[in-house]
Order: sequence, then C-alpha cells, then structure tokens
Amino acid sequence: MLVIKYVTGTWALAVLLALTAGATRSEELDQSSFHIAERWPVGGSGGWDYLALDASGRRLFVTRESHVDVIDTESGATVGTIADTPGVHGVAFAPRMKRGYTSNGRAGSVTTFNLDTLQTIRSRKVSGQNPDAIVFEPVGQHVFTFNGGSANASVLDARTLAVIATIALPGKPEFAVADGAGRVFVNIQSELGQLVVIDARALTLASTWPLPDCTRPTGLALDRQHKRLFSVCGRKVLVVTDAASGANVAHLAIGEHPDAVAYDAGLGLVFSANGDGTMTVIHADDASHYRVVATLHTQESARTLALAPASHRIYLVAADFGPLPQPTAAQPKPRAPVLPDSFTILVAAASRIPSN
Repeated sequence: MLVIKYVTGTWALAVLLALTAGATRSEELDQSSFHIAERWPVGGSGGWDYLALDASGRRLFVTRESHVDVIDTESGATVGTIADTPGVHGVAFAPRMKRGYTSNGRAGSVTTFNLDTLQTIRSRKVSGQNPDAIVFEPVGQHVFTFNGGSANASVLDARTLAVIATIALPGKPEFAVADGAGRVFVNIQSELGQLVVIDARALTLASTWPLPDCTRPTGLALDRQHKRLFSVCGRKVLVVTDAASGANVAHLAIGEHPDAVAYDAGLGLVFSANGDGTMTVIHADDASHYRVVATLHTQESARTLALAPASHRIYLVAADFGPLPQPTAAQPKPRAPVLPDSFTILVAAASRIPSN
C-alpha cells in the first residue's frame, strides 16, 4: 500500500503519475500491439548467423556463411556485400573509426572493412579456433572475438588487428556485449549456464557468475541504465542478471530454441527471438520486475534479431528447410539444408507505441 503524507494536491498528482507511468505503458501493450509489418525476400543459398545494425539504423548487416549482405532498412534492397568472410558469424562496428569487423569462423580470422565504402581493409588470424561472437570495446579501442572452438577470447588492436591478448574462458562462449565503461560480458554455453565478466582495461577474466536454471545460454542483451543483463536459454527460459553484482533478478518463460535477445531502452521492452516461430515481448515494470506482455508469431527458424532503437523496429531472418539428411561418419549431426531462395527478412513493428 502506498501512503502519501503532507503533500499538496499538485504534488500528490505528480507523485502518482510518476509511480503509475510504467504500469500505464505496460497496459497499453497487448497481443495486438506487435505485428510483422514487412517481409523482404533476399534469396540466395546457405544459412546465416548474427544480424547487426549500424549506428544510423539504415543498414542491416546479415552474415551469410561466406559473405555479409548489407540491406537498406527502408527499402529492403541489398545495397552492398562484404565478400570473402568464410564461416562468418558476427559483425561489430567502431563508428568513430569508420570501421566494421567480421568474425570468420572457418578462416579463424577477423576482417576489418571501411564502414562508408564496405571495402575490405585487411584480415588477420585470431589466437583461437572458430571466432564466433565479436565486440568492439571503446574504452581500450579493442576488438574481442569469442572463439567457440577453443574456449577463449582473442583481443585485437582495433586499427592493426594485431592480437594483443588471449583470455581463457570456462567453456564455449556465445553472445557477448560491452557496457562501454570497460567491461565485456559473455554467456558460456554449458549445461549449467554461466555468465563471465572481462575487465577490458586489464584484459583479464574478472568474474564468473552462475545462471540459475539456464541451460546452454545463447543470446545476451544489456540494459545499461539499470545494469541488467538478459540471457536467453534452453528449456524456454530468459534469465535477468544484475550486471553490477551478478545476482539473479528474474526468470521468465519464452519460446523454444531462442538465439538472440534485444533490449529497447525507449520502450522498456525485451525481445526474445525463438526458433519455434515466435518472438516473446517482455515489459520491464522496474529494474526488478518483468512481465511477458505479448507473443508474436513470426516464422519457424526466425531465432536471430536486430533492434533499431530509434524506430523500435525489429529485424528477424528465416528460411524454409529441406529434409534432414541421414547421419554419416563425417557429419554425425547433420543439419537440414536451406531451400534455395527462401531466405527472408521479417520486419516486426508495434501497431502503436506506448506513450511516455
């Protein structure tokens, strides 16, 4: 119960408005608030991994196994390509340096390119196997790759791509985020999930935090203002962690096979992309309380996303798949092939934006 004493009517109204603002915004969100506004057929062959939006929000970078497609977010047209990135997983940006970076898993390398022209500047080997997640860290002007084949992180000089440090990790790393203040967080994809903190100044592992009830965490997002981390996990769970202490804050039910998560600071919403063909929308009532407010039906396999903070639009990708091949000695865990020219970008948007 809220008790307000010794305040005038004007002050009481101001206090009540402040306290109820979050609830009002949440009540304006329901199952009909979100929809798939557009579908852009991109086509081509092969699979994909991470998506990334540049700082302008006008270009979407889509990793496509051997290259990166660059998509105009107004028209859906392909406006450029970053070629020769074998096994590319992720893309990171250093806007002030006008550079971008790709992690090339099969090549075991990083490629840096000019953000204006998309022309490759150079490629260099990293100090691990299968670089996957990639992050630009602005405090030290470093690029971090998280190497899934060797359970470590490579730290590269953002200008020269020289490897200046290698940091051992307690397991296979997955998604990573930098807080812009000298720390980098990364999920460790173990059966008993973990979240590690890297000191980006000392280039050392600072902390290892457990993720209770989180099996094989994948996607990771950060609410910088409230210092909250969002990890999506197997068994249809999202875990909220205090980014200052590592304390567990909340658990929420999401869809199956999640692989990416994003936080919209303007709306106070968390989006989980789930491979079962849904996107879970979660409202942050405050820094300690979260609620699922919508489940949007997308398309099976749409488990990776990128958020445009200014427009509040969410970009997802999906494709159709052929029959699963029989296991062989060379491929004991085969994947179903992507059907040619079925690759599509989905644009999710809110039918109405909650008022402040």
